[in-house]
Amino acid sequence: MNTSAVTLVMARETLPAGGPSVFFAGPTPDKQTPVSSWRPEAVRLLAEQWNGLQPLSVLSPESRHGERAERYEHQVDWETKAREGASATLFWIPRDVKVLPGFTTNVEFGLDAPSGRAVLGAPADCPSPERNRYLIYVAGRFGVPVRTTLADTVAEALALATVAEAPRYSRKGASWRPRRSVGSSGRRGAASTAPTSSTTTSTAPS
Repeated sequence: MNTSAVTLVMARETLPAGGPSVFFAGPTPDKQTPVSSWRPEAVRLLAEQWNGLQPLSVLSPESRHGERAERYEHQVDWETKAREGASATLFWIPRDVKVLPGFTTNVEFGLDAPSGRAVLGAPADCPSPERNRYLIYVAGRFGVPVRTTLADTVAEALALATVAEAPRYSRKGASWRPRRSVGSSGRRGAASTAPTSSTTTSTAPS
């Protein structure tokens, strides 16, 4: 595990000034619900798979030590800025309308789907898979990769971060800028949108 090459940045902490980064979008457990967060496992998988030349920043909207923001706007502003600046936004949505409804996540995915930097993870075995059907449809419209396991979703996000890590020379100001994997239409190829798994073949929830 290449943990030294991965830096975890949690809610409202200082965002990195540059370098490859992945934002973790998806439902966050409430303190009063008995379900565990999926993000620690995602961090482990990222650290295990990342082999880039630069350190990878992992941006998590969960607060360190469970400390809540003083104002709602402080949290939302941080999340919005982090998503906008991330090399990739990993959406993992193990939908459960009782404990992990993901209502805000729905809106965020709608905003980020056209960016060319989003990856959607929609496990077919989650408690409420039918609630992810529309997101899978939207993903298809914008060429967003859809995966059904967390490991595969992480791999797709890292592929985007790796592309962003490669420098691109810009004549304007003679500076190096990150490469974005967005075509001339602003959409990624639709060939990779079908939900897949490294171990099983899965279809979109119905």
